[in-house]
Amino acid sequence: MERGTLVKALRFGRSAALLSVAALALTACSSADNGGNGGASSTAEGGATSDVQGNLVGAGASSQEAAMTAWTQGVSSVAPNLTVQYSPDGSGAGREKFLQGATFFAGSDAAMDEEEAEQAKQVCGDQGAFHVPAYISPIAVAYNLPGVEENIKMDAETIARVFTGEITTWNDEAITSQNEGVELPDTPITVVHRSDDSGTTENFTAYLTEAAGDAWSYDEVETWPADITAESAQGTTGVVGLVSSNEGAITYADASAVDGLGTVDVKVGEEYVAYSSEAAAAAVEKSEANEDGSIELDRATTEAGVYPVVLVSYHIYCNQYQNQETVDQVKAFAEYVISEDGQSTAEGAAGNAPISAATRDAAMERIEAISVQG
Repeated sequence: MERGTLVKALRFGRSAALLSVAALALTACSSADNGGNGGASSTAEGGATSDVQGNLVGAGASSQEAAMTAWTQGVSSVAPNLTVQYSPDGSGAGREKFLQGATFFAGSDAAMDEEEAEQAKQVCGDQGAFHVPAYISPIAVAYNLPGVEENIKMDAETIARVFTGEITTWNDEAITSQNEGVELPDTPITVVHRSDDSGTTENFTAYLTEAAGDAWSYDEVETWPADITAESAQGTTGVVGLVSSNEGAITYADASAVDGLGTVDVKVGEEYVAYSSEAAAAAVEKSEANEDGSIELDRATTEAGVYPVVLVSYHIYCNQYQNQETVDQVKAFAEYVISEDGQSTAEGAAGNAPISAATRDAAMERIEAISVQG
């Protein structure tokens, strides 16, 4: 084949692939014409199933990727003829696609802001969109300190002073005073942070902003402050790997990824709380929910048993869709995600914290109220 002909063929191949993806999204967006019956749930022999069928398209947070894979596969247990396609493009990209009408739902580590909420009304109708806290994960403050068997205890101010570089050794008085009876070495502390824009960074710095007072002056940021001298690595795997290979290093990371490292018990009120699924879920349950379903996390809480260093990632849905078939598809998937089975399936795949019964009930009310635009 001549070179010019080959280039044309490659260009045609790329264009065809892009058109195929666009056609898939348009097919989903025109679900009333895709041959699905859009019927309501029915009960089949052997258990409750749904006759909903078709393809539901979403995009968003990469933090949810492992959980989303579990959900998109697991939903077939309740809706055998429904397929769900999710592209882990990042929270911002997911919200943008949703607000453009290119997808039916978004995954996002951050709630929509006021401007986005208004924009959602152009796609969803006057009732706009709402949030479901679908994925909850504790963020561990993880370190590599051989010989120290106990979890090291720190309050928010001390954590902030460590991560800004003000506290430079593990036997600093600010740390030893909170760890009576624990022999801490004079090993230098190496701070490791995410080099990429990160929802984990945003949620970690949100905790420091609310709970650490004047010890943290950088506010809530998605990108780590450039004037803090520290080591960096790409992604969760990168920071955990760097800490694992450097004695004295410390980082923040999704708790499911820090096996083999020590972790900090965080001071909450008068006690120190280790991260756990239950303690992370409690942080959401005991925080205030907004009318749109998003959560105002109280990261400075003094409630017993709450672990406040937590990431909450949402699914964002319209309150109304253009046809009944889409409504049925969205409801089937959304209800499965927050069900006990859906949350347990995701926990096994991603190590996230299942939502509480109270959070589930509140989300279910919003999902059941999804309707067709009138």
